Amino acid sequence: MAQVVSTDPVNEYATLDFPQWLQHSQHYTGSDLVGTVTSRVRIPKIIVLRAFDRLPKKDVKFSRHNVFERDRHTCQYCGLRFERTELNLDHVLPRDRGGQTTWENVVCSCVRCNTRKGNRLPHEANMRLLRVPCRPRWHPLSAFAFGPQHDASWRKFVDVSFWQVELGDAA
Repeated sequence: MAQVVSTDPVNEYATLDFPQWLQHSQHYTGSDLVGTVTSRVRIPKIIVLRAFDRLPKKDVKFSRHNVFERDRHTCQYCGLRFERTELNLDHVLPRDRGGQTTWENVVCSCVRCNTRKGNRLPHEANMRLLRVPCRPRWHPLSAFAFGPQHDASWRKFVDVSFWQVELGDAA
């Protein structure tokens, strides 16, 4: 079960169940509304879970984009950062030597380093990997980076400093 966190200036933060939120939405005039057959519902910006079982197990999809993200758009041989258009994916153990297209065998490389390495192992080309490639672990907050594209009302709930403040007894 979830409730909406209302961020109106009068109450600052209040939790509303769906019927309360539906009634609150009827007086709202903004553009972030969803229409149903019988009413209009404001799209909530913050919700709070009232009951929680567990996060579903989720693997990071093996894709070109995610390999670039894992390696931070950095050539894993020379250590320079590049735009995506200037990066290749390199099989550390070449495919024709039995290398698989997996998280553990594919890295970002610039065109120059990829050409230099060719169809060899890194040590055969006198090259070293910056990091051993591995499958990234998924974490629910890893996809969330607080920035200007997110609503400011979230800051209190996701700001790292908010969660790391030492709590004590109120005097």
